[in-house]
Amino acid sequence: MTTIPFGAQLVGRTEKALNALLERSLSGTGLTEPQWVALTLTMTAEGADPAARVAHALRVDENTARRRLAELATAGLVQPALGGVLEPTALGRILWNNVRTETATIADSLWGNLPEGDREAAARVLNAVLTRADAALAA
Repeated sequence: MTTIPFGAQLVGRTEKALNALLERSLSGTGLTEPQWVALTLTMTAEGADPAARVAHALRVDENTARRRLAELATAGLVQPALGGVLEPTALGRILWNNVRTETATIADSLWGNLPEGDREAAARVLNAVLTRADAALAA
């Protein structure tokens, strides 16, 4: 295998490979990757408007984000809670936990044995690039 230098191609190909592994984990669940992101953000809700969080994470408008959340509700995976916040149903929690367990196992096999310093450096670089990309998108 050829080593790809750090840059857009490496990041892009890595993202595509990781997304393919996620798609494999979602196979048979009926969930798409955007729905998985929406369910994950519902599972980890911190009180903010769910449509705004989903829109930001998926880089879509809020109407599209609301459609993803409505799809989850139709599938019985989320339901309205007090204050208009969405919360996962029992079925949503079970499905999320099952997929999360599988993806955690995959993630551990990919980078679990890398030196802590390497993981920290990768996190710093990727967070810096993400922050700059967010700023470019906001401009």
